[in-house]
Amino acid sequence: MGFLDIRNVTKSYGQVEVLHRVDIEVAEGEFLVLVGPSGCGKSTLLNMIAGLENISGGEIAIKGRVVNGVHPSKRNIAMVFQSYALYPNMTVGQNMTFGLEMHGVPKPERDTALAEVAKLLQIDHLLDRKPGQLSGGQRQRVAMGRALVRDPDVFLFDEPLSNLDAKLRVDMRTEIKKLHHKLKTTIVYVTHDQIEAMTLSTRIAVMNKGYVQQLGTPKDIYDSPANVFVATFMGSPAMNILPAKVVLDGNRHFAEVTDAGGRALRLAFGQRNLSAWAGRDILLGIRPEAITDPEGADRNSQNVQPLTNLVTVTEPAGADTFVTMTLSGKDVIARMRADANVHAGETFDFAVNMEKAVAFDPKTEERIPA
Repeated sequence: MGFLDIRNVTKSYGQVEVLHRVDIEVAEGEFLVLVGPSGCGKSTLLNMIAGLENISGGEIAIKGRVVNGVHPSKRNIAMVFQSYALYPNMTVGQNMTFGLEMHGVPKPERDTALAEVAKLLQIDHLLDRKPGQLSGGQRQRVAMGRALVRDPDVFLFDEPLSNLDAKLRVDMRTEIKKLHHKLKTTIVYVTHDQIEAMTLSTRIAVMNKGYVQQLGTPKDIYDSPANVFVATFMGSPAMNILPAKVVLDGNRHFAEVTDAGGRALRLAFGQRNLSAWAGRDILLGIRPEAITDPEGADRNSQNVQPLTNLVTVTEPAGADTFVTMTLSGKDVIARMRADANVHAGETFDFAVNMEKAVAFDPKTEERIPA
């Protein structure tokens, strides 16, 4: 049993089921991120935890207490919204303590909680200002502070950084992570940004079309995606997915692909046993950073395969250079060092770390076990 248990939870609007048997256990102090494209059901699930949406099936429990049908005010949760939802006519201090006042907390206790949280978030100098006098980042801190003073069992964040500019989003991401490390609070955080999901979470639930596609640590999700959707949604640039055929040569298994000229190339799978797939088509998944120049290849890998191919595009991107080539009729992106000597229109000797390769069933798009 977890600190927060989501058991076989479904949500329907009329005859349409939008969430399908979601099962997640969240441990105390865990930072769970619900990530997925718009309309995947992540905000609906968060609202059901908060009590803002009714549960159609299954149950949600907090600290062993089933909260189906329990009013939001009785769940001991705190929510930080995308829009901040601050009262414009109240000062920062009044906004942060309003919930405590409504719950009948004595003023001395409210003042103590306010002082502690304001200092923690470094907004103690803003307590007498109105929200309209604050920047977006400051308003976000106030919204977080309003949640923190309550000392709830679970914090719920609904895309809290989406209204901020890129730099401020990175800064606030760091602040939220530091806050979690310091307070060890239980957090469920919704975002469509896979970078936020990877950097903030202790575990990620990747959602699509109302289903949890995969639940695991950031490393699990990134290195061993459960299916093609997870593989291409998590990561920037996305994992390269290309048609290949499994070829058995002696005791070795190869992925056979074609280069830009249509010639067959073989990439050895190493220790992976794909004998059941010999002669059959698969989808081969390779992260861009697993394709580089020989000098930039992973020195710890036991299976770096050479591949010579025509370069079609190079894109300098500061610390990296992204290089595009064609394999099996698909654009494939390689991630190289900024000083890699590679040029569009020329043939280049690539190095492919096949230890990082993933194979998928082309019919089901599920990962083929290693």
